[in-house]
Amino acid sequence: MSGSDKRRTFDRAFKIEAVRLIVEEGRPLAQVARDLGVHENQLYRWKKKYLAEGGDAFPGSGNRPVGEDEVARLRRENADLREERDILKKAIGIFTPRKR
Repeated sequence: MSGSDKRRTFDRAFKIEAVRLIVEEGRPLAQVARDLGVHENQLYRWKKKYLAEGGDAFPGSGNRPVGEDEVARLRRENADLREERDILKKAIGIFTPRKR
């Protein structure tokens, strides 16, 4: 990827307004996507998330949904423990005398 292929980010207000145009004003998703310069699939995901979560949708990177921080921490810990287990298995294989 070149430097101009940087991923675009949209703030919460932009996403909510885009979804409002579809849900409340009844405008076609494809038209709203073209007008805003957003891919239709992205707009569809925003709509789905907004309809599922309502006012809690799009909290931003600084405000994760409840429990997500704990889940992320546990996943990192799980990965570390698996790595340690694999290292110990290899060490056992190296230092265990083989039967002849």
